[in-house]
Formats: sequence, structure tokens, C-alpha cells
Amino acid sequence: MNTAPDTVTAPAAASTPNPGDLAWHMGMILRGHQSRFAEAVAGIPCGVRGFQLLSTVVHHDPANQQALGGHLGIDRTVLTYLIDDLVQANLVERIPAPSDRRARKIIATAQGLETLKRLEGKVAQAEQELLAQLDESESRQLQELLAKLSLTVRNLQPGTNPCDAVEQLG
Repeated sequence: MNTAPDTVTAPAAASTPNPGDLAWHMGMILRGHQSRFAEAVAGIPCGVRGFQLLSTVVHHDPANQQALGGHLGIDRTVLTYLIDDLVQANLVERIPAPSDRRARKIIATAQGLETLKRLEGKVAQAEQELLAQLDESESRQLQELLAKLSLTVRNLQPGTNPCDAVEQLG
């Protein structure tokens, strides 16, 4: 017999948040986002990580494979396998890095650009569903504040892998 309630309410709003409320809220948001995000990018090899790699290659143009791994916080061995899967799917290719021909730069193929555009539309829709209770100004403010906090964490803990947080929730 299922005794779980149909809806769950957040910890009571108070003038001063209780210690631990932030973790509860962030955990719920992360779980909701992760499941919607994974569903939105289900068509790309390696799912969320594959999407993040392709998006980073297109939007941040890292100088070489090492810089790409550093930006994503992905171990170089894992990164190699991830890139291999995206190369095999014709979404990215390796070329000599202009600054060091011994290094490799990862670039998106035409198919990769088309795939990213399509998936970004799905991700945007999933994020809109998650943020549906916020008006446009609140949504923008939340995203700006989260970006600021995530950069703070990254600067305080270099090498932090955001994928670890998702895995630890499971």
C-alpha cells in the first residue's frame, strides 16, 4: 500500500531560513532538472555529458582537448571515451590545435551544430517547465544567482566535477 502523499510541501517559509533548507531546496531542484535534462538530450551519445561537451565546444571554443576537460571538470581518460563516442556519431571531430600542433582541438561538425540546435530547443522547453512557477524576471534572476554561486564554488574548489553531485544524489 502506498502511503506517500500525492503532493509534498516545502519546509515552511520563515523570515529566517533554517540551516539545511538550502540543501533541501537545491537537491529538489537538481533532481527535477536532471531528470528533465536527461530526457531532453536522450538522443545524443552519452546523454547529458555528451550534450555538455558539444555545447562547450560550440559556445566556449576551448583551445584544446585539455582545456575542454578542465572546463567540464571531466577526467582526461573519461573525456577521451566521450569524445570518441561523439566522433563516431559524427557530432565532433579532432583537429590539430592551432597553438600546438601536438595537441588536439575538438570542433563541432555540421551535423553536431544541427543536433545541438535541436537539443537546445528541447532543453529550453524542459527548463521552462521546471521554472513555470516563476515569472520571467524571477527566472532570469534565479539563473543569474545560480551562475554566480556555481562560479564561486568552482573558484573555491578547483576541479569540482558537477557530475559528482548528481551521482551522489542517486
